[in-house]
Amino acid sequence: MNMEAREVSVFPLGEKNEAYAQYFSGQSYLQMLSTQGVAIANVTFEPGCRNNWHIHHKGGQILLVTGGRGYYQAWGEPARELHPGDVVHIPPETKHWHGAAPDSWFSHLAVAVPAEGAANEWLEAVADKEYAVLK
Repeated sequence: MNMEAREVSVFPLGEKNEAYAQYFSGQSYLQMLSTQGVAIANVTFEPGCRNNWHIHHKGGQILLVTGGRGYYQAWGEPARELHPGDVVHIPPETKHWHGAAPDSWFSHLAVAVPAEGAANEWLEAVADKEYAVLK
């Protein structure tokens, strides 16, 4: 692992995200920062890594970008380029994906908005053809 991987966030990189690897194209790393009250995870993506389309039922999610360059895209909308300091509010029931740019590490804090009955539904991978048009 190169120096950039360790410096992409002030939060710990964590372990390879093996538990959710089937829902990612490429390698990601996961470090849970809080599991009490509000779940907050530091998620780090190697260049080109992104998660599958997915939906947060009930509570939604907030992304706080901490390092690198990446993308967020809601279904039916253009992808939005993300940089450190960006905040993405993802309403419940919004089909979306997020991940690294092809040439950059990317890190964000993923905050699960607490709600009774909240659940995550993983869907299909982001098509390589769609991802390839991003800078």
